Amino acid sequence: MAGGLVALFDDVATLARAAAASVDDIGAAAGRASAKAAGVVVDDTAVTPQYVHGLAAERELPIVKRIAMGSLRNKLLILLPAVLLLSQFLPWLLTPILMVGGAYLCYEGAEKVWHKLRGGHDDHHAAAEGAMPDEDTVVRGAVRTDFILSAEIMVIALNEVVDEAFWSRAVILAVVAVGITVLVYGVVGLIVKMDDVGLSLSQRPGKAVSRFGHGLVKAMPRVLAVITVVGTAAMLWVGGHILLVGSDELGLHAVYGAVHHLEELAHEATGALGGLVGWLVNTLASAVVGLAVGALIVLVLNLTIHRRKARPSGGAASSGGTASAGGAASSGGAASSGGTASSGGTTSH
Repeated sequence: MAGGLVALFDDVATLARAAAASVDDIGAAAGRASAKAAGVVVDDTAVTPQYVHGLAAERELPIVKRIAMGSLRNKLLILLPAVLLLSQFLPWLLTPILMVGGAYLCYEGAEKVWHKLRGGHDDHHAAAEGAMPDEDTVVRGAVRTDFILSAEIMVIALNEVVDEAFWSRAVILAVVAVGITVLVYGVVGLIVKMDDVGLSLSQRPGKAVSRFGHGLVKAMPRVLAVITVVGTAAMLWVGGHILLVGSDELGLHAVYGAVHHLEELAHEATGALGGLVGWLVNTLASAVVGLAVGALIVLVLNLTIHRRKARPSGGAASSGGTASAGGAASSGGAASSGGTASSGGTTSH
């Protein structure tokens, strides 16, 4: 009897060790997958605070919470089943899909660089700042943007654990989805309320506390600017690296081989710092590739889709439109001809 109990306890201990090892493996895999998605995570963190800009302070955190819940639904109810089915039945599609996502990241990063170099902002950004949409509109727009970024996160994470068993894959991706959502929107919540915290501290009687509060208020615009720059650089780096690795896997070895050769040369030439310097060379080269690809996409879109979108508004404003020719405001309309205010009306007779 005692021997049976000892054997039972030994089996339980063995199962516990195996379960602990599995948890450790899942945690390590989730960490690796999350690290690969760092560029998108930083960009997600930089983008979201813009959606609550200008809204009432007491509504900022509730809106961030609603966006976070929408993001979690995107990841767990739509994207997770989709990427699991894809990896199970059409794994050969992962690399092309990942490259499409990488190209999108390159485009987003290059577009931000272009707007910064041009020294202006889009008209629709200015209009968005001037208008005050309702909360439902704000949340829907933020969740739509988050869907694209979440899709990138999940596909990048899946690519890191594609060799795991199906259920391990599912658990790892669920951990990544929840962990990244909590991280991103936790940081977003801190960012959007930091100026309020600083303002509250600045009104405290203690001199040191008051000075610290003033510092927080002054620092927040710079913090947001730094997050935006880091997010842009991370998008170019991650997007470029995805394209390099993907092209190599599809049989186009030239560019990836050249970057890898430069990395090895830097590694060998810098001795003890070789690992760090080699990584920096690879990162910089990936960012350059990302910027080049993104700039090409921006150029093509500006010459095609964006130009076609601009034509109707230009045409309406300049020829035959209501505002300029034959319309109510300039010709034969009540305000300028035969109308009460200017011709034959009460005012002139």
